[in-house]
Amino acid sequence: MNHMTVLTALFVCGAACQIEAADYAVGADLSFLKQAEDRGTQFQDNGKPTPGLQIFKDHGYNWIRLRLFHTPTELPNNLQYTIACAQAAKKLGYKFLLDYHYSDTWADPGKQFIPKAWANMTHRQLVDAVFDYTSQTIAAFRDAGLLPDMVQIGNEITNGMMWPDGRLPQGWDNFAALIKAGIAGVEAGKGNNPKPRIMIHIDKGGDKAKTKAFFDKLNTYRVDYDVIGQSYYPWWHGSMLDLHDNLVFMAHEYHKDIIVVEAAYNWTPGEYTKKPAPFPETPEGQSDFLNELNRMILATPDGLGKGVFWWEPAVTGGLMRRGMFDSHYNALPVLSVFDRFSRF
Repeated sequence: MNHMTVLTALFVCGAACQIEAADYAVGADLSFLKQAEDRGTQFQDNGKPTPGLQIFKDHGYNWIRLRLFHTPTELPNNLQYTIACAQAAKKLGYKFLLDYHYSDTWADPGKQFIPKAWANMTHRQLVDAVFDYTSQTIAAFRDAGLLPDMVQIGNEITNGMMWPDGRLPQGWDNFAALIKAGIAGVEAGKGNNPKPRIMIHIDKGGDKAKTKAFFDKLNTYRVDYDVIGQSYYPWWHGSMLDLHDNLVFMAHEYHKDIIVVEAAYNWTPGEYTKKPAPFPETPEGQSDFLNELNRMILATPDGLGKGVFWWEPAVTGGLMRRGMFDSHYNALPVLSVFDRFSRF
């Protein structure tokens, strides 16, 4: 069976899963959108200048993901900025996924810096700080009428978080305590409202073995979470069939909802200049990538594939090649992938 036949079969299976539209996250991480527009960038749809959030809403997007840094010095994503972004999104009816980095800057598998405000704390003090900070920030969103619908406790935490205290593999006891403190903080901060769903996010979309190693170990600590989040960038995380195998494995093994919470593909050459690409790095190839990725997630057994988020589709600068707008900030074909699913 060739590659396209497999994907077609997956799509048919996915369509039969009967996932209601309201349950499926068509999402975008738009954490830089406000900054870009505040600086004068005008995004366009068919050549018409339109507010970025409205463009995504018009094309079927129903979730926004926003990251939160503790005390950023160079990046805009502090509490005040993130509340403003969430307010604008909520006015348009978006659901809201809050992504705690628990750092002053980017947290990912290669770096998990403790916020400077927490430097030199003991482990016990750090656990308390995570609880206090999470509960206070969740309460701030709640008081603004913006309680998140879902919360990530950490970002791409395959190798732990808040190094060196919660670094993996050596620090599993500390790491689990930090995760539990974050989850307890969400519970404390929500008040009398329903608890946001809790996501655990790693970066092993196409790696079944490492996914198994992480979640098998995490589950021994009885961490109470609802959703498995995976990053999937094919140049780092394996083929689409690797992703398929992992989606099937996770659904059968853990019986949790699964979201590909970070994905992207270039519309102009960048990652596949020296090796064959699974899709051309063109506007059409980028669109085809998201089409096939969405089909694969829909095909997850037991209807447990619950959505996909594109990472930073509305950016300026060098990462525009992974965004959903061309060099003139006009919408690319990829932005229309979900039109046929959301329009009636």
